[in-house]
Amino acid sequence: MLERAPSQDTQQDGSVPRPVAFRGAGFMPGGGRASGWIALALVIAFWQLAGSAGWVNPLFLPAPSAIAVAIYKLAVSGALWQHVSASVVRIGSGWLIGTVAGVIVGFAIGLSTLARGVGITFISALFPIPKIALLPLLILWLGIGEEPKIATIALGVFFSTAISVYSGVDAVPRNLIRMAQSFNVPFHAIVIRVIWPGALPSILAGFRITASVALLLVVSAEMIGAQFGIGAFVLQAGNLMQTDQLLAGVVILSLFGLAVGKAINVLEARLLHWR
Repeated sequence: MLERAPSQDTQQDGSVPRPVAFRGAGFMPGGGRASGWIALALVIAFWQLAGSAGWVNPLFLPAPSAIAVAIYKLAVSGALWQHVSASVVRIGSGWLIGTVAGVIVGFAIGLSTLARGVGITFISALFPIPKIALLPLLILWLGIGEEPKIATIALGVFFSTAISVYSGVDAVPRNLIRMAQSFNVPFHAIVIRVIWPGALPSILAGFRITASVALLLVVSAEMIGAQFGIGAFVLQAGNLMQTDQLLAGVVILSLFGLAVGKAINVLEARLLHWR
């Protein structure tokens, strides 16, 4: 006669098995927002202490309080809004133009054999060129004004966006595409329902990179032939050895980067709701 298998509730010796915690939750690190802000506050407090105690020469590294006073004076005088508005217009225009063009070209490279062969060749050849080095040539082509600065930002954003888009398209699992094709789903529906959601995380990660690229290029472009803008303000403050105002411009750029990062976080939460 066959022996009866032991019950799942008891072991062979009759004892009750010890409960084991579930170990398949995956790797999901938390946001850690509070710890980040606490660490930042500690760094600023130590910086302020070092400045107040005279451990650091204020000419080389002003205290945070001096930087805050410089930002307040700029805001009261109206110069802050003039510089910030000029930079925001350039960043917004260049980023939008470069992003739209990069998304179109990136999808074309990811979906078309001909576009891939031509596009990757040009991107590989032109992407390593520092875009700020093209600014004198763009000034010669487009004249002295806003157009060369916006074009410089758009070029820098375009290449990074195109690379992130076609990399995201390539990362979409091919079995999902084959499954849709086996059900005779139209090409445009496959792109919208399968490829676009699959490539979206990579595209949004590219947006984070291109936002930083736009900030770097706008500062560099404004240091060459611009009267207003954060880059022109930082250059002027550095030439006059006004380090408090120079660092005030750096803090403004950092706050702008934080605001853009928060906006992308909100966009990810809305578009990647299945994650």
